[in-house]
Amino acid sequence: MEIISIHQPNYAPWLGYFYKILKSNKFVFLDDVCFSKNSYTNRTSIFGGDEKKRWLTVPVSFNSGQQINTIYPTSTDWVPRHIDTLHGLYKNARNFKSVWPDINDIYKKIDISSDLSRQNSELIIEISKYLGLECQFLYSSSLNIDGVSDDRLISIINSISKNTIYLSGNGAKKYQDLDKFINSNIDLKYTNFVHPFYKQWSPHFQTGLSILDAIFHLGWKETFELLDSTK
Repeated sequence: MEIISIHQPNYAPWLGYFYKILKSNKFVFLDDVCFSKNSYTNRTSIFGGDEKKRWLTVPVSFNSGQQINTIYPTSTDWVPRHIDTLHGLYKNARNFKSVWPDINDIYKKIDISSDLSRQNSELIIEISKYLGLECQFLYSSSLNIDGVSDDRLISIINSISKNTIYLSGNGAKKYQDLDKFINSNIDLKYTNFVHPFYKQWSPHFQTGLSILDAIFHLGWKETFELLDSTK
């Protein structure tokens, strides 16, 4: 059976996002749903050497109900600005020197003329490659699927494969209808991801940060091992 997971294309997301990618055969970027203000779609949390938690934000302008794949950053210089910010805040991290050329290259590959969804997904795909995550990436907008909520997810999954496990985030238990998935011959599973600890700047561990935080501290290999050992 194939394992499929689906998620909005967030910006440089946290470890739990990449855990789903690690555990999936196919990962669908849900790029044709409405953009949510103050969500992780255009921002991520970081914790630099000054031991201050802050947002790293891609500036966007949008209208209510606008789809993620129709939104564009309002400035073309956000990439070099974020590169400078990451360099300044993480330059003293344990594995900064070994991973910085890769991170710098990943950011410079971003097509700044593309929409927010593509920019985010390109970043995610490149990070996944460096981590050695073997997964096929798809876009919901290319599948021409109608419907909302669980019905939409089920249609997306069935358009890809008829013999599947759908790997969902644990938080979705609150609103997903298990019977709908069962009746559609989809085995619904939840990640139950538990955030792993790793050495940061201080003993006061910060959870939910961008995966970039772990990469700067641990390097590519140890970050993969951290994900792979997480239950």
